[in-house]
Amino acid sequence: MQLQLTKPICFFDLETTGTNVAKDRIVEISILKVYPNGNKESRTWLVNPEMPIPAESEAIHGISDEKVANEPTFKQLSKEIYAMIRDSDLGGFNSDRFDIPLLAEEMLRADVDFDMKSMVSVDVQTIFHKMEKRTLEAAYKFYCDKDLDDAHSAEADTLATYEVLLAQLERYPELENDIKRLSEFTTRRQNLDFAGFIGLNENQEPIFAFGKHNGKTVEEVMEKEPGYFGWILNADFPLYTKKVLTQIKLSKLNNKF
Repeated sequence: MQLQLTKPICFFDLETTGTNVAKDRIVEISILKVYPNGNKESRTWLVNPEMPIPAESEAIHGISDEKVANEPTFKQLSKEIYAMIRDSDLGGFNSDRFDIPLLAEEMLRADVDFDMKSMVSVDVQTIFHKMEKRTLEAAYKFYCDKDLDDAHSAEADTLATYEVLLAQLERYPELENDIKRLSEFTTRRQNLDFAGFIGLNENQEPIFAFGKHNGKTVEEVMEKEPGYFGWILNADFPLYTKKVLTQIKLSKLNNKF
């Protein structure tokens, strides 16, 4: 089985200091780039997160402060990483809810204008959960009949994710071997930002998907409570959410002139 691709796809996995997209940092990133002709390119980087790695996170992935003390920061690696992924679609395991949002935050903190407008994403975990509802280790055993001996190593998890997707395509003939279709299948709901704070309603209008204005259109809230925009910009929301909200506001302003 070979993926039918019209452009490259980058499968990737992150090991991090924690699970807070706005606050936590990457300590390891591994990317497996698969080209339409079947060629593959793989890179793995250890990253100095510029913050202490909590003991509970180190217990999961085994990466300590000492191990990354002399490694480059994400800002130093950002242009090299972006150059590898910018012409590609993205694939991962739980990537839509965690890896892509956190990667976007790191890119924006490094002043790289990361955007998904020309990309689609395939979340292999969503296919797995819709079909079987288990974890990556169980998925690897179920689909590939292999034990994931080095779980929570970014490189091992990345390779396992790629192999699981190929096995899923073999197992489920109803899954179309097309990245755009797989992306549509793995999309949980329509969001304009990765973290899910800004969604779309049935009329394809941007709406707030949290808090006291949950379900209301962004345009309506900005007109009735203009200070809400400033509150979000100054609060602890992901940078990508703030970027999307700013783009919506600027678009509305431009349409008035």
